[in-house]
Amino acid sequence: MLIEQRLAELGIVLPTVPQPVGTYLPAVQMGNLLFLCGQGPLLETGENAKGKLGREISIEEGYRHARLTGLYLIGAMKLALGDLDRVVRIGKVLGMVNCTPDFGDMPAVINGCSDLFVEVFGEKGRHARSSVGMGSLPGGMTVEIEAVVEVRD
Repeated sequence: MLIEQRLAELGIVLPTVPQPVGTYLPAVQMGNLLFLCGQGPLLETGENAKGKLGREISIEEGYRHARLTGLYLIGAMKLALGDLDRVVRIGKVLGMVNCTPDFGDMPAVINGCSDLFVEVFGEKGRHARSSVGMGSLPGGMTVEIEAVVEVRD
C-alpha cells in the first residue's frame, strides 16, 4: 500500500475511470505488461476538456489537462491491478496533443502526465515517451495519453 499512502500524502483522490465507448477495454494485461488505452482529461462536469493548443488553450492549461489525464491512467492501473504496488515501472507513454499545425510545445504539455507519474511512483514513474501533435482528437479533447506499464503478480 505504499503507492496508496503516497497518493494520500499528495492529497490525490483517483477519479473513477469512465466506461469505454465501444468494445475495447481500459486496460489489458499480457504477461507482465499492462497496456492502458488512451484516456483524456475528463472534467468534473463529465465532459472532456476541449480545444486546441496554440489557439484557445495555453501550454499551462494543457499541462493541467495532461496531469488530469494521468490521474485517469493511474485509476485504470488501480482498476486493472487492484493494488498499485504491483507496478514495477511505467515503461512507455504516448501523449497526443490536439494542436494547431504550427504548435511545437507538445512535450511541455505532456510533462503534466510525466511529472505526475514521477511524483506518485518515484523512479519507477520515469519512462520513455513520445509527444505528438494531432489535427484532432476524439470529441475535440485537448490531450489523449496512453501507457504501457510493467507489473508483477
